[in-house]
Amino acid sequence: MKSRHISQWIKDFLDQHPTRANSLIITVYGDFIAPHGGTVWLGSFIRLVQPLGLNERMVRTSVYRLSQEKWLVSEQLGRKSYYSLTTSGRRRFEHAYRRIYFAPQDTWSGEWQLVMIPSSLGGAQRDALRKDLAWAGYGALASGILAHPSADTEALLDILQETGAHDKVVAMKAVNISALTSKPLQELVHDCWNLEVLSARYLDFIELFRPVLRTLRAANSLDPEQCFLVQTLLMHDFRRALLHDPQLPSQLLPANWSGGVARQLCRDLYGITYPLAQQHLLSVCETANGPLPPAAPYFYERFGGLEPT
Repeated sequence: MKSRHISQWIKDFLDQHPTRANSLIITVYGDFIAPHGGTVWLGSFIRLVQPLGLNERMVRTSVYRLSQEKWLVSEQLGRKSYYSLTTSGRRRFEHAYRRIYFAPQDTWSGEWQLVMIPSSLGGAQRDALRKDLAWAGYGALASGILAHPSADTEALLDILQETGAHDKVVAMKAVNISALTSKPLQELVHDCWNLEVLSARYLDFIELFRPVLRTLRAANSLDPEQCFLVQTLLMHDFRRALLHDPQLPSQLLPANWSGGVARQLCRDLYGITYPLAQQHLLSVCETANGPLPPAAPYFYERFGGLEPT
């Protein structure tokens, strides 16, 4: 039986937090479709996301745009269209996957990743590179110099390869010589990343989703579709906060960092919703060969380990 409180919360969320169709579809593909092979019949996908306020026209327009942007590729079999993640789309999801579902490291050796972008790099390619590096948490130390403490080297190399900049920029490692908690270092972090704004964003996330966690914990039974909708909105909002989070080592963060509280809240809600959300997904979505395949093993590594459904 559906919860009146959860139905009202979902309605209020969608009314008060307008979301772009493209962005919401990316969330659903990344959180749900990607672990199940990455391919889905469009008709079943439309049914899946309709309760999120996305009608058929909006979905068809969005998946077309995402195909133009090389996130998705379509295949026509008879009268049915099937949309799959592209290779580059999968790579982008893998980068996001590491940031969303795995907590940042607790300790830091003082090592930095630096990317130096020469002025000769073309405007469009330069913009694409800076955008992808910003998504990966890099901050601008100076004009043409981006840096990140404890960034993933493999992810950096993927970004450079994907943007075609691997042979046009200089990527290197640097080591902090002074104390890891020195005042100049803290000031540098403050200049490169606006942590006050990000902290406020996480506090908004906590205020929005904490009542949902209390409601679900107190419920005698949960509805599969509502679990799917809550999990989608949860991950969509958490992903939007993470877009601006450099995921700095704990030594560089303020005391009582709200990002850690937000991550724990997200993990707790995910643990409650995902079994029935998966059940709903598998009951709605189809591939050319029938139901979606089972989730890949890596799905169960999320948030420190999930129990197989």
